[in-house]
Amino acid sequence: MTSAFKKTFITAMILPAFVSVSVYAQKQPVRLNPDNLLLYRDQAGKVNQVQTKADWEQRRKEIIRGMETVMGPFPGEDQRVALDVKILEEVKLDKYTRQLITYQSSPGSRTPAYLCIPHTAKAGTKVPAVLCLHPTDNRVGHKVVVGLGGRAGRQYAAELAERGYVTIAPAYPHLANYWPNLGKLGFVSGTMKAIWDNSRAIDLLASLDYVDLKQGVGAIGHSLGGHNSIYTAVFDPRVSAIVSSCGFDSYRDYYDGAERVWYFGKGWCQIRYMPRMSNYRGKLDEIPFDFPELLGVLAPRPLYVNAPLHDSNFRWNSVDKCAEIAKPVYEMLGAKEKLVIDHPDSDHNFPQEQRDRAYQLFDSVLKN
Repeated sequence: MTSAFKKTFITAMILPAFVSVSVYAQKQPVRLNPDNLLLYRDQAGKVNQVQTKADWEQRRKEIIRGMETVMGPFPGEDQRVALDVKILEEVKLDKYTRQLITYQSSPGSRTPAYLCIPHTAKAGTKVPAVLCLHPTDNRVGHKVVVGLGGRAGRQYAAELAERGYVTIAPAYPHLANYWPNLGKLGFVSGTMKAIWDNSRAIDLLASLDYVDLKQGVGAIGHSLGGHNSIYTAVFDPRVSAIVSSCGFDSYRDYYDGAERVWYFGKGWCQIRYMPRMSNYRGKLDEIPFDFPELLGVLAPRPLYVNAPLHDSNFRWNSVDKCAEIAKPVYEMLGAKEKLVIDHPDSDHNFPQEQRDRAYQLFDSVLKN
């Protein structure tokens, strides 16, 4: 099998049956300026200045359509089948009980997750909850966020449980112990499968009589989990406070725009992420969404970003540019102070001081 044929074959295998290549190849509208979020396209296709919240909603919808062009469609409500939760393991700790569970995320797919339940949580005494998304780890996977292996600074699911939050930490597709057949399940990308698994994890939290979701649910993640928390919050409005640690810079700035990371199977273009990203190699300006726009979509929800000065994966100054571009949307929606960027003097890490600030954000939003 030649390398070119092999690439074509693998790509075809991950495309779900209901997405035709001809549909995917249809010409998309001219890309709106990703550095000016106060532009929108009206029903006639004319580009106008955003003047109202209704105008912004048109741009917001276009950004989400751009995401689905690359990630594949967010599944319909018919995919929200019974969760059928199964407990595989249960360990009682000093302040909480940790369960290893699986739940039915969609027909024919079960997702592993850790569920941490504070001893203060019980029927009649509801407590808030946080979705805890793990970084890239092909050895222990989601175990790292409950303190069962991997580097320090990633155990936020355990720390939040100790602070009285119910936490749920789903496994990420095609890492460690979780290998769903994406194409068979109808997913174009591992990214969209993860978003859907996370949305179903929120469904699971909502089903528990000891969880209080009146103020929504938090979402936190480091690295892979950092952008996963943003993606999930875009598609699931129940996420009311977002923390992203070392999770992004502009796609155009990723590794300083080096072409080598935009081939199929590299960087963002891996099957477990978004393989269609490889179509934009050499033309990054044409990617139909970028992080400045995603931050804007999250407004007016509070967002705390940890972007260390010495992160070798994502550039802190690019994060600042993304935030500056998103700020006018936050300002328009009366939430200027809710977009917070932090730059610790560290490497690709989530220091204790920044984790504490993240937890304080959840306290201010979810415990009111």
